[in-house]
Amino acid sequence: RIFGAAALLGAATIGDSFLYLLLQRRLDFAVSWFPLLPLGAAAIYLLLAVPAGRLGDRIGRRVPFLCGHAALLGGYVLLLITDAGPVLLVGVLLLLGVFYAATDGVLMALAGPVLPAARRASGMALLQTGQALSRLLAAAGFGAAWTLWGDHSALIAAVVALAVALAAAVFLLPHPERQPSRV
Repeated sequence: RIFGAAALLGAATIGDSFLYLLLQRRLDFAVSWFPLLPLGAAAIYLLLAVPAGRLGDRIGRRVPFLCGHAALLGGYVLLLITDAGPVLLVGVLLLLGVFYAATDGVLMALAGPVLPAARRASGMALLQTGQALSRLLAAAGFGAAWTLWGDHSALIAAVVALAVALAAAVFLLPHPERQPSRV
């Protein structure tokens, strides 16, 4: 169930490069500034990864993992509804950083207890591989949608896909009181 939720959410994650391209197009800034965009999201990630992990330890891993994807959805929606320069730039980079902070380590902590000790490392590797493959397919799909429909319509499709995947993940991910016997 964890694998299914992670893969489903990964299949609705369009990729950072597309978010940065959308920001560049919306804000019309010089291409020379483009390489600096990942630094903003990375800085937020660095500030929030440990607090997000601590929160996951305190309240359980499920909620931060889902909230991280909700933050990503918020970034997508922000790209749809505003062209306000500073709000859009800071908002999207902030939400992207929150997404990574609340999901990267938390996913491994979510899966760890349900994997057999003798196969924990390979189980986590399989989980990450499934998620990475899903994200690869999502990026290719978003790129194709952008080419066929334009960036705005492709982004609407991505918002719908992530909202549906997030709703499904709410049901797929185990609640702490009923942990599954397998990933």
